[in-house]
Amino acid sequence: MLCQSLRKKFSSSNGNSQTGGPPHPIITSETPPRGKRAFLCGVTYKKQKCELKGTAQDVKNMKDLLVDQFCFPIESILILAEEENYKAPTRKNIEDGFKWLMTGIQSGDSLVFYFSGHGLRQRDFQGDEIDGFDESICPVDFQSSGVILDNYINEAIVRPLITDVTLHAIVDCCHSGTILDLPHVYDINTGKWDDNSPPSGAYKGTSGGRAICFSACEDYQQAADTSAFSQEKEMTGAMTSTFIGAIKAAAGNKEKITYSGVLDSMHQSLRQAHKSGCISTGLRRVFHRKILQDPLLSSSEEFCTNTEFKL
Repeated sequence: MLCQSLRKKFSSSNGNSQTGGPPHPIITSETPPRGKRAFLCGVTYKKQKCELKGTAQDVKNMKDLLVDQFCFPIESILILAEEENYKAPTRKNIEDGFKWLMTGIQSGDSLVFYFSGHGLRQRDFQGDEIDGFDESICPVDFQSSGVILDNYINEAIVRPLITDVTLHAIVDCCHSGTILDLPHVYDINTGKWDDNSPPSGAYKGTSGGRAICFSACEDYQQAADTSAFSQEKEMTGAMTSTFIGAIKAAAGNKEKITYSGVLDSMHQSLRQAHKSGCISTGLRRVFHRKILQDPLLSSSEEFCTNTEFKL
């Protein structure tokens, strides 16, 4: 692949290859790298009743995708996970990760936020949710420190986006549909954008940049784990696997893929897995067969989804 050949070329010239050895566990510099930057968070909830099996593999797969397919320098990727050598995905560390992601952003920067773990929803008392519920992600210590609400995520990584800075969020958890509180949601059936602006009139957009989010499911739905998309039969998030699979399939055929192409491929793969009975009935289960996990695309502004997908 292009990124791999570029890394071999540069590593041979400076004697320092970044493709070997373990990934950098955490960025310690106060000034994050310029250009491409990613914050990946996988929460396993080890030794808790809500423990998940696939999130560690999800983070590894997403890191590999960013490095191999989209030329993200490995030193520009911050990872929080419950595996050895990584900082734990506590509420404080996730909030600090948001700050790291947004620190010193400049025109032309491409940012990625990825989360794999549990998601919850609760009653909205501020009048800024159309469905009357706030969505949230669950840090590893959520039972003692609380969840991170969509309102906070919007303020932390959407509102600060300046002109010509793009954030892509990929969120694989239950109830993740509008987890960034973005004002536009794409309807895959009509091919049009629906207005998701809050009834309260609160501004949920950017400061001139663009935020785009791929979510695992609708706000009212559950997200599933499955081994159906792994050759080694490892448990992974169904959404993460189909997202990565869509991009890799296009790259393998030397084809470009669009935003709508990614979304369509995810929907088709999930429906096939659901019909074949490969979706897990574990902690992140689809509780009713009639409620199929439907990945969602949302954005801070309307755009042509036939545009080529790039990070």
